[in-house]
Amino acid sequence: MDNLPKKENQADKDSSQASGEIYSHGEQSVYGEATRPENHQEADGQYQGIQPPFSEGSSSNSTSNDSNSGYSQEGSVNASPYDAAPNSSSPFEENKQKKIIIYIVAVIIFLLLILLGYFVFNFIKNRQNNNSPKDNKTKVVLNYWGLWEDDQIMKGVVDDYQRIHPNVEIKYAKQSTVQYRERLQAAIDRSEGPDIFRFHNSWVPMIVNQLDAMPKDIYSDEEFENTFYPVASSDLKMGGNYYGIPLEIDGLLLFYNEDILKSANVQVPSTWIDVQNVAFQNKLTVIENNKLITSAIALGTTDNIDHFSDILGLMFLQNGTKLNKSLFSCLDEKITSCSVEVLTFYHKFAEPGTPNYTWNETIDNSIIAFATGKVAMILAPSWQTFTIQEIAKNSNIQLNFKTAQVPQLPCNTSSCPPINWATYWVEGVAKTSKNKKAAWEFLKYLSSKEVMIKLYSEQMKVRQLFGEPYSRKDLADKLSDNHYLAPLIAAAPTMKSFYLVSRTYDGDTGIDSRMITYLKNAVNSLSQGVSPESALKTADEGFKQVYSSFGITSAN
Repeated sequence: MDNLPKKENQADKDSSQASGEIYSHGEQSVYGEATRPENHQEADGQYQGIQPPFSEGSSSNSTSNDSNSGYSQEGSVNASPYDAAPNSSSPFEENKQKKIIIYIVAVIIFLLLILLGYFVFNFIKNRQNNNSPKDNKTKVVLNYWGLWEDDQIMKGVVDDYQRIHPNVEIKYAKQSTVQYRERLQAAIDRSEGPDIFRFHNSWVPMIVNQLDAMPKDIYSDEEFENTFYPVASSDLKMGGNYYGIPLEIDGLLLFYNEDILKSANVQVPSTWIDVQNVAFQNKLTVIENNKLITSAIALGTTDNIDHFSDILGLMFLQNGTKLNKSLFSCLDEKITSCSVEVLTFYHKFAEPGTPNYTWNETIDNSIIAFATGKVAMILAPSWQTFTIQEIAKNSNIQLNFKTAQVPQLPCNTSSCPPINWATYWVEGVAKTSKNKKAAWEFLKYLSSKEVMIKLYSEQMKVRQLFGEPYSRKDLADKLSDNHYLAPLIAAAPTMKSFYLVSRTYDGDTGIDSRMITYLKNAVNSLSQGVSPESALKTADEGFKQVYSSFGITSAN
């Protein structure tokens, strides 16, 4: 909330799934067949129900043979050719021995089958365990770098997850914004970084080499697009993969001092023509001795207007500038002046002697000026609400302010739909993480409806006014009664973004910072007599250098 793409090895994954199929019938192994009860019964019947022939009559036959032996009455011996040799074995004895041998062999085979089944069963079990990413007995530690939330706010949802997944430990650490992007990338490159971390929506082309591509079984493309606002699908997708999950949405809003507008009988402007008319009327601008005392709206300069680059980026997009190509590329291909018109319009609010004049560099920073009642309207993200309230409180000022959607170009047809500006933070997984699957599963949990609602309630306990605005479309109605966030959520479906976002803490060499520097020089050069065309030509050349340094051939 507060400012305050490589792929997982699919081959490995497929291999793991294939192994599971091959061995998925481990219960029907040789071991299992051999130990089934019906097989025991059959085996027993084979050997118990068969006895050697005539086993019961062998003794009586022997007696009979004695009485009818080969002795004659005279005592001579009748040597019958059928009499067995004196020392030869009976054929019945041989048959009995064969049966015993067969029985022993069968028992040995049976035991061998049991032993084989045992080894097969354990082989399958071990193979499945090896192919499984993590079982419930394997300890997984996920290091999570956050930016805005204290440990206490995250504790509830983290504890809930750890109870459900006792083998997973989440170590959350709130990071300083100082050199955050540089520290993050360096740590990941050393394989010492976090498993999960927060990054800005505009950073994707800058840190894609450190980001893991989100698996399709976490969110399919269709599910992602149906769950989150369109700007997230546009910003976070590269080469067919998504590289993060947003837990919030934010963007520019029009902050207005309700008391000042009411006292001057001025309506909240909904178009840029309305804004210009408010300046024309001089009802909200007070000039004494050529010095601005109060201002209608903070526009026209750079150094003392927070988010000036976001404001100009919004105006460029609204006026049809194809920022992903050139400052001189317009939706209406017959013209090349779309950005020139915007820069001219913006700067006139800081040009003395023009009807639009209502701001200059002598006034306090726009956030401070609004919080202390010196400017009636500003453009800023929703999170600045807390900054404004804190300044007003410390200044003992009872500030009555509200928010509205940003002004649009006047249009009564569907050919010019509203365009709003997004700036938000995203959770990603490090490419070097050893527990990527577990990390993505945790992020899927964090982005669920129930967990988002719980996390929001925990944030409310601390911030009181509101928590991080929901990134899920199906939670929009939950914020419809919050007069600070309702305009933001209403604008979210038509939000766009670009690499001109302020306060992303990307460092001097970051994509936003470098782009903003070129734009800032263009605005400031107008005060030195440089034409808007020349100023933007220089900025455009700078933009292209930035694109090239980050390998952007067609900016998203």
